[in-house]
Amino acid sequence: MLRALLLALSLGAALFHLYSAGVAPFTALIQRPVHLAFMAALGFLGVGVRKGGFLGKGKSPPGGGEFGDGGAGPLVGDSGESPVVPREGEEGEGGMGGSGRKIHARRVASLMVSGLLIMGAVASAVYLIMEHEALVRRAGSPTALDLVGGLVTLVVVLELARRTTGWGLVVVAALALVYAVAGPVLPGILAHRGYGFTRLMEHLYLSTEGVWGVPLGVSADFVYLFVLFGALLDMAGGGELLIGLADRIAGGSRGGPAKTAAVASAFMGSLSGSAVANVVTTGTFTIPLMRRSGFKPFFAGAIEAAASTGGQLMPPVMGAGAFILATWTNIPYTRVAVAAILPALLYYGALLMAIHFRAGRVGLGAHRLGEREPVLPRLHLLAPLAFIVLLLAMGRSPMRAAFWGVVTALGVSILSRKTRPSPGRIEGALLAAGSGAVQVAAACAAAGVVVGVASLTGIGLRMSELIITVSQGNLLLALLLTALGSIVLGMGLPTTAAYVVLAALGAPALIQLGVPILAAHLFIFYFGCVSNVTPPVALAGYAASGIAGAPPLRTAFTAMLLASAGFVVPFMFVYAPPLLLEGPPLEIAVVGGTALAGVTALAAANMGFLRRRLVVWERILLFTSAVALIFPGLVSDGYGLAGLLLIFFRSDSPTRGSEEVRSGL
Repeated sequence: MLRALLLALSLGAALFHLYSAGVAPFTALIQRPVHLAFMAALGFLGVGVRKGGFLGKGKSPPGGGEFGDGGAGPLVGDSGESPVVPREGEEGEGGMGGSGRKIHARRVASLMVSGLLIMGAVASAVYLIMEHEALVRRAGSPTALDLVGGLVTLVVVLELARRTTGWGLVVVAALALVYAVAGPVLPGILAHRGYGFTRLMEHLYLSTEGVWGVPLGVSADFVYLFVLFGALLDMAGGGELLIGLADRIAGGSRGGPAKTAAVASAFMGSLSGSAVANVVTTGTFTIPLMRRSGFKPFFAGAIEAAASTGGQLMPPVMGAGAFILATWTNIPYTRVAVAAILPALLYYGALLMAIHFRAGRVGLGAHRLGEREPVLPRLHLLAPLAFIVLLLAMGRSPMRAAFWGVVTALGVSILSRKTRPSPGRIEGALLAAGSGAVQVAAACAAAGVVVGVASLTGIGLRMSELIITVSQGNLLLALLLTALGSIVLGMGLPTTAAYVVLAALGAPALIQLGVPILAAHLFIFYFGCVSNVTPPVALAGYAASGIAGAPPLRTAFTAMLLASAGFVVPFMFVYAPPLLLEGPPLEIAVVGGTALAGVTALAAANMGFLRRRLVVWERILLFTSAVALIFPGLVSDGYGLAGLLLIFFRSDSPTRGSEEVRSGL
């Protein structure tokens, strides 16, 4: 019964979004509430919830979720039974004992709470649809029912965010609400007039400035469809195809399995936009093979975590954050994706270099993944992705491109018997799409609360003033402060939510200091992404350590080292706009070349190997060369290139370190 309900909701969500994208779009105050109602119903039934759910582990539908579980969570047991029915071993002597009664009562309570929350989400959406025209006529004069609807929606959003992303985002949203009310008693730059319950609910619920704002709009308009597209492509064998292609691209070189993992994660991440989902999808296959090829467990896990994190930075589909970036800045998504090409190539270039240097340091040679899976029978699965890229390049909206991508993916999958989907696989794809979309919708809705409070109170402008004051107008210091804020927020929030909050609070300061709007927002987006491998909260690193059977902190710190280009490249494109493909081709080529030299020097310094093992002073010289190459200019570039070339051509030095290193990096 419950599985039938989950399937009906997943199918209904898919049909609703396909209809609105391909047939007749709805207005914002209809599309977004209905989207949230579908996602909330799925989420409160356990799809996309964090591992362990509300009462413990549940069964995961195919595809997993942001936190590696994404399953049917608290309301579906290991055999899909209702939570009200006690499992074996929970009954005491003579039937249901004290322990069994407690567990039974908790499940009943959980079911009732979830049911009430689902009814609240649906009622809120229905109310907005029915009162849509009346709300316009009585703008500024909310009724009691309007306020009740706003309060119910706020509770639904915060609880959905708690179940899917944890307490971090809920705490941030709650602090924002407290700030909106407590303005008159706050000191200095934080003070404002303060807003009562009525004004707050009106702004957050009855307008498109709060919960129904840009972040949830992006989730409702096309993120769900792109998640569905990725799930359908994976259902047809797209994952195996991408891994096979990656093995043919990089598998025959030194450290082949690790390079294959990096390339495959770039492909997969461009579709899913989720670092943790990438880890648990490709990592279960690539991490054991990396270990068998000679990499230590912690390093194999770190490679997968760093590679999966970069997937959110790789065009053409960079996840929800990039779509929100395009909508927020009013820059066409095509322009955002094109601008992100060189930075993403630098990130993965540095990662592949680091893998190559590490393999050389420990004496590993070429090692393929094993028996090659033929890619020709699945090659037609690339057509939907190519079609999406073509539509975006032609100027079509991401919403329409995603619609045709889904239609094309379904169409091409039936062309071959090997990729033709069965009803069970389609069901799995729908549940997997729901799992990924629930997490994005919850994060976007809760982040909308923060953005709504920021626009109501003007805290964004005040934070910009604070950053400029503390940095004393120094761009480098302002960038460092913004990067630190992005990393700290990103540790507790999903990438999408971290970007939205910092875009509202930090981006205006960078723009005021002369940073182009696209560079400023990409800067924040990058640091929100790399927080996935930044301890102490490094979700991608911890997920990879579980698969690798390695210490979590050591894996996370190593992943941060491997992803170090992600901390450097944003500074590069702020100081050198040609990295975003702006300017004459010759200038773009020169800046791109020096940037590649810089990240190569950084990778060699981190791994302690170039053409041979490096001594301490050589690593220091390479590191300073990498730093010099961050900033454009003849002097700095000359020093950086000279340092790199000096170490590279010191081939007459004795070679040590072809032997495997037994400890450390």
